[in-house]
Amino acid sequence: MIKKEISDAKLDSSELKKRIFEESKEIEAYIIKTRRHFHQYPETAFEEVKTRDFIEEELKKIGYQTVRTARTGVIGVLKGDKLDGPTIVLRADTDALNLKEENTVEYASTIPGKMHACGHDAHTAMLLGAARLIFKHRSHLSGTLKLFFQPAEEGGGGGKLICDEGHLDDVDKIFGIHVWQELETGLIGLRKGGILASADEFSVIISGKGGHAASPHQAIDPTAVLVDIYNALQKVVSREIDPFDNVIITTPVMQGSDAFNVIPREAKLKGTFRTMNPDVREHILRRIPEIVKGYCRAWRCEGEVIFNEDDMIPYPPLINDADTIDEIVGILKDTELNHVTMDPSMGGEDFAFYLQKTKGAFLALGIHNEEKGIVSPHHHPKFDVDEAVLWKGTALYVLLAFSPFFTM
Repeated sequence: MIKKEISDAKLDSSELKKRIFEESKEIEAYIIKTRRHFHQYPETAFEEVKTRDFIEEELKKIGYQTVRTARTGVIGVLKGDKLDGPTIVLRADTDALNLKEENTVEYASTIPGKMHACGHDAHTAMLLGAARLIFKHRSHLSGTLKLFFQPAEEGGGGGKLICDEGHLDDVDKIFGIHVWQELETGLIGLRKGGILASADEFSVIISGKGGHAASPHQAIDPTAVLVDIYNALQKVVSREIDPFDNVIITTPVMQGSDAFNVIPREAKLKGTFRTMNPDVREHILRRIPEIVKGYCRAWRCEGEVIFNEDDMIPYPPLINDADTIDEIVGILKDTELNHVTMDPSMGGEDFAFYLQKTKGAFLALGIHNEEKGIVSPHHHPKFDVDEAVLWKGTALYVLLAFSPFFTM
C-alpha cells in the first residue's frame, strides 16, 4: 500500500499538478510492465477473468474497495477525505480482439488468434497507474471516485451492462481515455459534441429459386436482387439524408453461390450503418426493411432483414458534454499536456451509454509515431502503441479524478 505524505494536504493546485506529473513519470516502468502483461495474455469479450483478477488484486493492494460488475469487470471505489463532493468515474476497457498478432515484439500475444489491437491493454495499465497516485493524494479527493475496468467494449456492450446494474445512478461525471492512432504521439485530443458514431449491424437474406446458370429464366436469382438492394441502400445516404449529417452505410459482405454455374436459392448481404444523429439512425432502421420488401416483391423473392444478430449490441452515438470539455481545457492549462481539437470518427464506442446517463467526456491520447514505426491503424494485426507516452495518460486520468479541486 502506498502511504500518503503528511505534507500532501497543504499542496495548492499548481503544486499538486507538478507532483502528479513528476510521480507519473516515476511509475512509468510500472505502467509499461503492466501494459505488456495484459498484451501478452489477451482475453476477449466476457472472457476477461484473469485480467479482472489481476486488476482486482492490484486495486486491493493499493487500498481500494472492489465490486465485480458486468460478468468479467471490476470497479474500484475510493471515498475522498472530503465526503461532500461529487461522484466521479474514470473508465478503462479491458477486452482484446479475435485477431492473430503479426508483431514480433518481445511482449507479443501468447494466445493464438487473440491480441490487443485497439489499445485497451494501455488504457487498463494507465488507469492502474493512476489508481496508485490518486490514492496517495486522496486528501485532495472530494466525494467518491469509481474506477470502471469494463469488459466487452468490442461489440459486447459491457458499458451498457454496467449502466443496467445501476453503477451510473449516483455518478455526476465520467471520463474515458482512448489511445488514438490518428493523433501524433503525446497529443491530447478533445472535441465538443459528437465524437463517435452509433454502430448497428444488419443482414439481408434474399430467398429465391435455385437453378442452372445457363437457364436463369427457370430460376429466381436472388443475387440479382441483392445487387439492386446493395445500390439502393447507398441512395438512402445520397438522396434521403441531409448531406451535412455524418452517416455511412457499408455492406462489405455479399454471399451467393459457391459455383460459377449454379444460381443459389439464397443470397446474403451484411453490413453496418453509422451516424452521429439519432433521428437519422431511426430513419435507416425503418428504410432498410422497406427497401428490401419492395425489391423482393418486384422480383418474386422473399426477403428478411435482421438487425444486430449474434448478441451484437447496437451502440448509440457518443456525444461529449461541451461544458466538461471546457473544464478539461482549463485543467490542462500550464501543464505538460498539449491538446488539439480532434476530428470526429465513424467508429463506435460503448462509452456512449455512459454519456446517455450522466455528463462527461471521452478523450484521446495520440500514439502515432513514424520514427518508431507505430503507424498501423486500430484493429490491425500490427497495431502497437508508443509506450513512451503512457505516463501522460496516467497523469491525465489523475488530473480528471481531482477535477473538482482544480476547478473550484
